[in-house]
Amino acid sequence: MTSNEILKQLETLGLPSIKNVLLKHGIKEPLYGVKIEELKKIQKKIKDGHELSLQLYKTGVYDAMYLAGLVAEPEKMSAKELQEWAQQANAPVLYETTVASVAAESKHGMELAKKWIASKDAGIASAGWATLAAIVSIKDDSELDILMLKELMDKVAATIDSSPNRVKSTMNGFMIAVGIYVKELNGLAKQTAQKIGKVKVDMGDTACKVPFAVDYIEKAEGKNVIGKKKKTARC
Repeated sequence: MTSNEILKQLETLGLPSIKNVLLKHGIKEPLYGVKIEELKKIQKKIKDGHELSLQLYKTGVYDAMYLAGLVAEPEKMSAKELQEWAQQANAPVLYETTVASVAAESKHGMELAKKWIASKDAGIASAGWATLAAIVSIKDDSELDILMLKELMDKVAATIDSSPNRVKSTMNGFMIAVGIYVKELNGLAKQTAQKIGKVKVDMGDTACKVPFAVDYIEKAEGKNVIGKKKKTARC
């Protein structure tokens, strides 16, 4: 399948109802409104996805850009390609899901995440924090720099109140991820989150809410999943 063939297929799969929901969540035109379950059906038909993912992402069509993240081969992504994806993203879900998950599974994830969180561009900064959250969710604790994670939690506590909306949200997500996936830092994450308190984020014309990190971590404790890693950052 070529990128043009996939675009034509995506156009036929688009639904006005899904498109309206996506627009409310900050997705920008052009988009068709294809359900994720339909994108995953296409994903299953694609075997060698690296070059195709780059072509799909370059189309600028949201549905194709999301699909690009699903079919990408992170181990083949260069730091330059990932940087281009971050710069071309134009919606929260692309920054925080597509770019972040592919970056986290690549060999450049930590390097780019540390660079991105320092960006003055709110979208790229949010991609950085989301990448960090994804990394701790899939990397064994032995592969993580625990001291650096502690420093990053301190950074969240010191700067979250003055950060842009989406950056606040992804900082909160990072705190939750550390508390759930890094067993050694579970207690410290809860303590830090308690000091921060409930994070207030304007989610626009949606019913979305930012979870209180302490509650979210404690729910994971109740399910006995603290320290259990995910197989993949992508979904």
